[in-house]
Amino acid sequence: MKRDYDVILFDLDGTLLDTGEGITKCAQYALSKFGIEVKDLSELNYFVGPPLKDSFVEYANIPEEKAGEAIRIYRERYTTVGLYECDIYEGIQQVLQACRDAGKKLIVTTSKPEEMAVKILKHMGLAQYFDFIGGAKMDETRGTKAEVIRYALEAARLEQVDKSRMILVGDRKFDVYGATECGISCLGVLYGYGDRQELEEAGAFAIVETPEDILQVVL
Repeated sequence: MKRDYDVILFDLDGTLLDTGEGITKCAQYALSKFGIEVKDLSELNYFVGPPLKDSFVEYANIPEEKAGEAIRIYRERYTTVGLYECDIYEGIQQVLQACRDAGKKLIVTTSKPEEMAVKILKHMGLAQYFDFIGGAKMDETRGTKAEVIRYALEAARLEQVDKSRMILVGDRKFDVYGATECGISCLGVLYGYGDRQELEEAGAFAIVETPEDILQVVL
């Protein structure tokens, strides 16, 4: 299971931060504007991870031509309130520090818009651990995990590094699919918003239960 990695990519939502409260409340707010009332926020956990457009269209059944409006309404609340409704997973800071101490390059690859990812990681005190924070574009033109990974590696000037010496850490099948498309292994984590079956079926290289367990694979 253990390999020697030079570059460790981290998903954000459900991997570094538990952002579920902010994301689901903003989704609830946006859907209410379309006459869709959801009282149980756990029913909206599918919004944590994928690009917003996919969640609104494929899961919430918002017509594709109205997805842009749904995203705009979602961000009305997210950019002012929802962004800060989150917590650092216990043990994550120690994991990141151990990786830095071991000389690893750490990169964030998230489907969250990059400017929001930078803002939230600075606010939570995690930005200092990363060599680069890569995310989606606000207009969703760079939204899939694979697109974000390719962009982040290029921006960090790491695109020529042997992909066998990279690993992505994430909690959802979208992380596995994106990493696989880019020729990178994905370590699945169970403390986020995915489950073992989802990660196994997607083809995760390995699966761990806690943040501390990440180090058993990447170091």
